[in-house]
Amino acid sequence: MAHRIGRYTVALDSRPIIVSSAAAVGTKEGDGPMAQYFDYISDDDLMESKTWEQAESLFQKTAVQLALKKARLSACEIDGIYAGDLLNQCIGSTFGLRDFEIPLTGLFGACSTMALSLITAATAVDGGSMRRAVAVTSSHFCSAERQFRFPLDYGGVRPPTSQWTVTGSGAAIISANGSGPHIDAYTIGRAVDYNISDANNMGAAMAPDDVKIRPYPTNEGMVFFYTQIQYLRGFRALFKGFLMRKTVEKSVNEIYAQSRNYYKKEEEF
Repeated sequence: MAHRIGRYTVALDSRPIIVSSAAAVGTKEGDGPMAQYFDYISDDDLMESKTWEQAESLFQKTAVQLALKKARLSACEIDGIYAGDLLNQCIGSTFGLRDFEIPLTGLFGACSTMALSLITAATAVDGGSMRRAVAVTSSHFCSAERQFRFPLDYGGVRPPTSQWTVTGSGAAIISANGSGPHIDAYTIGRAVDYNISDANNMGAAMAPDDVKIRPYPTNEGMVFFYTQIQYLRGFRALFKGFLMRKTVEKSVNEIYAQSRNYYKKEEEF
């Protein structure tokens, strides 16, 4: 059974196992440096569907199908699915996973949903209520833009430093038996507000999220030392974001000035 270690960490005595995992992604992710690690790369971010939300559901369905195939399991051998996405009422998960006919628990943790689903699935397996459970999450750049910022057809101009939401889905099968990485424990931190007001700078908002988490060491001196390192990492992320923004702004201003001078010369000519 699970038992608590300190203030934030819970240990799982049975050490549930990740017996299989899979990732299905879109075109932009397929062009990136991690392409070789993805199980499925779509050449169409719409996945031949009518809406971005439908496409996100298909990414999630594909990831679960691939994870089941790699583990040589069928849907009827899974006791539960813990899934979430970035859409209202987890419709990406609901519509993507309903054909599996597996008990579904919807979760919402924004960017932490995959960790949250792994924690919940592993706890259920550790407690003995499930033999196998699936943890899965998804996001889609276009559906996230419509949900949280501006629909793409609005024509809003994105700042050069803004991040992109992943288009894709990841799934993992957690089991009481088998071979693979063990989930020995998990740590849940508390909310920390660093007053980041730039909606396009998600990295700066999330970089210091582990500053307040007490790590494993029980020695107060080591805990203090470790915490200070986390503070420095958080401030470094903020500083890097600031420098990047200033650099891009300077480049954009220089290009604008050059263009203005060019057209001015054309007019004089």
